[in-house]
Amino acid sequence: MIKINRLAAIVLGTLALGACATKGYVRQQVETGVSAERAARSAADSTLTGSVSGLTTELGTVKSDVSTLKNDVAALRTDLNSLRTEFGAKITAMENGMKFAMPVTFAFDDATVQDQDRAALDAFSKVVNKYYTGSVLTIEGHADPAGSASYNNALSKKRAESVAAYLTQSGMTGSDIRTIGYGENRQIVKGAERDEPGADANRRVVFVIETKGGATAISSIQP
Repeated sequence: MIKINRLAAIVLGTLALGACATKGYVRQQVETGVSAERAARSAADSTLTGSVSGLTTELGTVKSDVSTLKNDVAALRTDLNSLRTEFGAKITAMENGMKFAMPVTFAFDDATVQDQDRAALDAFSKVVNKYYTGSVLTIEGHADPAGSASYNNALSKKRAESVAAYLTQSGMTGSDIRTIGYGENRQIVKGAERDEPGADANRRVVFVIETKGGATAISSIQP
């Protein structure tokens, strides 16, 4: 009887020790899982904090760029309005640039830049240098209908080239200047020639600015 009781005690003790070992193992696994979860959460929080910080920095950069763009647009509007009010320029926004009909005219049968037009050309040059670096500037020359069509084509081309030379000498840089002569094909006052009223408007130049991909110009605003 004593042996049976002793055997039962041993069995119970063994079972108790097994239960304690099982509880310890479970506790260890739980603690390990909790630690791993905490580490994962900490890593996720760190990554999220970094992402938020990066987004905040990018947002700040975008806001700065938008502010700079707004200031550039405001400055461009002011300078364009100055060309219009001071020199009577007619400015039209195009799909990929701007068109400037400046009141730069020529004497009959002459391609020389007149003294009274130099201030307008100087102001125009400053605007191009400031806002249209990297653009293509086409200078269109025109003539009144006096003389033959071939002569007027050549004369209008010379007028465009004369203006191009003046702009270059006045300090225009960073633009690809091209010239073209339209002769008498685009008259403002139909048939006006020589000393007739409106003839000087036919003897003019027009500027077309086309922005390239890398240009810093703002070409889409309505003046």
